[in-house]
Amino acid sequence: MLSSKTMVVQRRKKKTFKPKFDNERDQLINSAGAGATNDRLQPDRESNKHHSCDNLQPATIAALNIIQTRAHNLCNGNLKTPVIDCCRDVNCYLNATVCHPYSRETCETIIPTTTSKELNSSRSVSSSRLFLTPTGDDRERSTSREKSSETSGTRKSASPAPTTTTTKAALRSIQNADAHKNPTDYEESYMLKIHLDLFAWLLFALAFVTRFYRLSYPRNVVFDELHYGKSVAHYMRNQFFFDTHPPLGKQLIAAVAESVGYDGNYTAAHVGSPYEQTFPLFWMRLIPAFCGSLLPSAVYFLLKEIGISRRTSLLGGLLVVFDNSMLIQARLILMESMLLLFCTLGLYFLLKFHKSKFLHISWLLNGLASSALLTFAFSVKYVGFFTYCLAVYLIVKYLWDLLYDGTKSDFHIVLQTIAQFIIFCILPIVIYLSIFYIHLNTLYKAGPHDVVLTSAFQASLEGGLASITKNQPLKVAHGSQITLRHTHGHMCWLHSHAHVYPIRYPDGRGSSHQQQVTCYPFKDVNNWWIVKKPKYDDIVVGEKPEYIRHGDIIQLVHGITSRALNTHDVAAPLTPNCQEVSCYIDYGINMKSELLWKVDITNRDKEGSIWKTIKSEVRLIHVSTGAALKYSSRMLPGWGFRQHEVVSDRETGGKDVIWNVEEHRYTKDSDRAERERTMMNAEMIPTGPTQLSFMQKFLELQFKMISIGGQVQSHMYSSNPLEWPLLSRGIAYWVSSESNAQIHLLGNIVIWYTCTLSIFIYIAIFTFYLLRRRRLCYDIDEEEWTRLLHVGHTFFMGYLLHFLPFFFTDSALFLHHYMPAFLYKVQLFCFTVDHIDYLIRRFCVPSLWMVRSYRLAVMAWCVAVIGVYIRFLPISYGTTKLSIEEILALRWKDTWDFVVHRAVGTRTVI
Repeated sequence: MLSSKTMVVQRRKKKTFKPKFDNERDQLINSAGAGATNDRLQPDRESNKHHSCDNLQPATIAALNIIQTRAHNLCNGNLKTPVIDCCRDVNCYLNATVCHPYSRETCETIIPTTTSKELNSSRSVSSSRLFLTPTGDDRERSTSREKSSETSGTRKSASPAPTTTTTKAALRSIQNADAHKNPTDYEESYMLKIHLDLFAWLLFALAFVTRFYRLSYPRNVVFDELHYGKSVAHYMRNQFFFDTHPPLGKQLIAAVAESVGYDGNYTAAHVGSPYEQTFPLFWMRLIPAFCGSLLPSAVYFLLKEIGISRRTSLLGGLLVVFDNSMLIQARLILMESMLLLFCTLGLYFLLKFHKSKFLHISWLLNGLASSALLTFAFSVKYVGFFTYCLAVYLIVKYLWDLLYDGTKSDFHIVLQTIAQFIIFCILPIVIYLSIFYIHLNTLYKAGPHDVVLTSAFQASLEGGLASITKNQPLKVAHGSQITLRHTHGHMCWLHSHAHVYPIRYPDGRGSSHQQQVTCYPFKDVNNWWIVKKPKYDDIVVGEKPEYIRHGDIIQLVHGITSRALNTHDVAAPLTPNCQEVSCYIDYGINMKSELLWKVDITNRDKEGSIWKTIKSEVRLIHVSTGAALKYSSRMLPGWGFRQHEVVSDRETGGKDVIWNVEEHRYTKDSDRAERERTMMNAEMIPTGPTQLSFMQKFLELQFKMISIGGQVQSHMYSSNPLEWPLLSRGIAYWVSSESNAQIHLLGNIVIWYTCTLSIFIYIAIFTFYLLRRRRLCYDIDEEEWTRLLHVGHTFFMGYLLHFLPFFFTDSALFLHHYMPAFLYKVQLFCFTVDHIDYLIRRFCVPSLWMVRSYRLAVMAWCVAVIGVYIRFLPISYGTTKLSIEEILALRWKDTWDFVVHRAVGTRTVI
């Protein structure tokens, strides 16, 4: 005899783990239903008409509900699928509601049928886990069964149990039904079904219309379009350029420009300059506008994926559509719309990745998509690296939570960790290197920014500086004429001129009053020096040059003034803790000359012990004092012609003491006048390229991007992070030369203020719930608490990561730096709106008017958002010729600086 308990055990043989509450469930079924027959295996019995588990008594159902509650509590409410089912037989149907107790979705009822087609499909239904939550019809049938049991006694208990033969016959009948299925049923398995989300398409349509409306207007350079337009032109001409941000965004725009035949002709000189008629302005602005059109739908999907209701997710997308700052950034040749789209989609696929089954195809695809998009984000602008850090934080948290999952083995957790390390660490490195590989291989010609990089990098560019040419010797020898460049950091050359240091400095300190030695950031004839060994008087290079090696003692003679490089125990002009460097002039004050320097080649392990042009990196150590020749990075005042200070420092470590020879030739004439005339007329810049590996160029470029990107700058529209949340300052992007029509970067003030308030609301409710839970007071269910934590880990943490670092940044900051943090703030606001709606529905269920009033208030707020958006459209599109009075009417805050024409040809900031 085959009991229901035996059937359950047989279905569980394939499982490796059986929770404790499943064992209790089986024991309760066995004890409560002992002696009962399994009518479900006899289709001809009357009880099968309802397809219900009639062998379970009401007490058993109550017990199962208790076990379900215990299982839910043990899992902290994280179970998204039901855990308890009363039977696992293929012939059993439950007319029960399938839903989670805390689910926000509409519950669906399984209606019993008797057709063979649906009978076959019931296998998957019966094998799924159903909650015993009866509907109204179930309650009526349950009551009738109870009354029937009172009158008929134990009629069902006395029924004979099904035999094995009967069971096999029933299974054969199902197989025969499968064999006679309609052929069209098999064709359905080869059909592709596409589900379209109308809300997502609505958001895309609204964003597309607003972003592409008159996209080619204004046909003038708008703010940073000056910078990015030049970058795209350099791509077209294969000319190297330097930028402090990665190149992916500019590469995408350049790819579109090349597809329409753009030749790189770009003549704009300043903001407001008109574009040439041949300049493909629409196509240059296409990629930012398209990414800006996709962003609202991406926000909608991300909010829905994290558990926020569909209507509130739609609200989040609408806020992106109707924010004026988002509109402006998406209509110009700027990077923010691409950055925000990649960040949002990267997090969306990361959430889907963590919900997918391990090693399933969807798991792999979602992981690869998330990793690639997050890499694209910080390959557009480095601020996207903060989103990547947020993703790493979520991944680490996910792996940490696996340690508490008793159903996962140690091997599974280790395998998960290794797989996610490869996907989210190794793959981003490969993609990032590939982007720069394309960048450096495309820009193989010398360009206007070469001087920012080292001589070796310049030598690798076609048409730039070279290290090995037929016109320039490789090895430095006694009598070599050289220019010494500061290798790392600032771009400048060791320089001297006939002017001397002042007798006394403003602080009362005295100087040597000798010839000044500086570091000059331009090519100049006064940058030439002659290498001379102390034991030689003649500086002409003979047929057998005497090469300079590591550890040799030399003198450096200034080529034009013939004074030798000197340092002594005199305080430097701006760095008094270091020694002054000068060219020695004997004024009869009997100061001892200190002219000897030792050559220390720092990379001799790689380049050898002979001093080579460009390749060798050297420190010049003063023999008497042991101090190293150093670039101090300080700018001299007017008496030093605003050139940079050079000192000698007893601390010989660091990058500022490293120099390299850039230009080099041998001295062929001993006559001083002839030698000087040759220097004046033959400043040589070789043109032949040399080889430099990709990794060497990549590492140097990364170092320059990081070091130069942090330099302090100033701008009249710069702002500090404290001014961003309340929109205290905007940016004048463009002003028409003929009228007061202008584009001014300002956000929708209603959205910005409300979303800023939502941050404090979230902190308050989280703190309140946390304190209450410490006192064992659970005001909200576990699913909502989990959702609140998940939103905090994603959006609140994302806001902090994209906002707080700017407080420690020294460079000039602008309002557009706040855009990523603003987007996280909008999404956090959407959760706040959704959570308040949840609280009203939970605690004010009898008062339906409160729910409706709250939703009407949200709708009224949305109307205000749209009203403000329309009000500021004239300065978002720049198509309207505004009067001074109309501009003043838009100046809602005194800190907003608009530009107006008070007279012909004059502009005033008001």
